[in-house]
Amino acid sequence: MIYLFTFSILASKKFGLPRVMEEYMLPCLNKKYLGFECFGCGIQRALALILEGDFISAFKMYPAIYTLIILFGIISIHAFKNLKYGNKIITVFAIVNGLIIVTNFIIKTFIIH
Repeated sequence: MIYLFTFSILASKKFGLPRVMEEYMLPCLNKKYLGFECFGCGIQRALALILEGDFISAFKMYPAIYTLIILFGIISIHAFKNLKYGNKIITVFAIVNGLIIVTNFIIKTFIIH
């Protein structure tokens, strides 16, 4: 996992990947038409920040980003190698991610704004 982050940082700095990603990011239609952010607002920018190596700003942008990466990693491993307690681990991480995402949405929507 550390090698993946190191590689992504080196590749992104050399090839300018986050800047290219920013040109093709999808706009949040919920924010555009309804005026408030959705549950996923910030995830694309957080991924771009991770590729730039700015891990703290990525967390501030979308706090569930790291637990989502871990969740998708566990799901990927479980898909190829059936883990003994894989379903339970995935369920726990999904619940934790859901709580983080909902809490972040409530804070951004009702407390900060």
